[in-house]
Amino acid sequence: MNKSKSVFETLNSINVNDKVEKKNNLTYLSWAWAWAEVKKNYPNSTYKIYESEDGLFYHHDGKSAWVKTGVTIEGIENIEYLPIMDFRNNSILLDKLTSVDVNKAIQRSLTKAIARHGLGLYVYAGEDLPEGTEKTPAKKPVAKKPTAKATTIELNIGDDNWQKVFKYIIANKSKGLKVIGEELKTKYSMSNEVKQEIMKAYNS
Repeated sequence: MNKSKSVFETLNSINVNDKVEKKNNLTYLSWAWAWAEVKKNYPNSTYKIYESEDGLFYHHDGKSAWVKTGVTIEGIENIEYLPIMDFRNNSILLDKLTSVDVNKAIQRSLTKAIARHGLGLYVYAGEDLPEGTEKTPAKKPVAKKPTAKATTIELNIGDDNWQKVFKYIIANKSKGLKVIGEELKTKYSMSNEVKQEIMKAYNS
């Protein structure tokens, strides 16, 4: 382990291309390999599976479910939320959930929590090579003609629209924070303070 590098720099410089698998147009990194690589570099690393108030290894909103995991390296914990999905990457309804589905989601969630520390992060960013590896210059995208911008509503904390948005976030957690944010942007204009409150509402 290179002591002069940070945890992120050390793990993010590792090429994981020969350790990934392609499935349904998505790239998956092996959980067992990722954890072994972390422990080789940082032996005191730990991980945690967050249980629900009912003592379950998953959380739910009455319709679908998700898991919450955390990986701690050198005293820093990164947490990952992941919807429990089927082979088509659609959320599994709560009454159809099995222990196998939960276990697979936990493994994927832990792998993504590790990625937040740097290992294989570029895989989830859709890149081909880690930092420090020479890349082929990408072709310049063809410029698109500007389209008329739709009128959006200013979203303020505590107003009538905020209550609607809050309920929407809670009911659609399975979509993930990124998707929810993109959907809200099509209708509302939001300040940084509002965006932070949306993130808090999602993680509540």
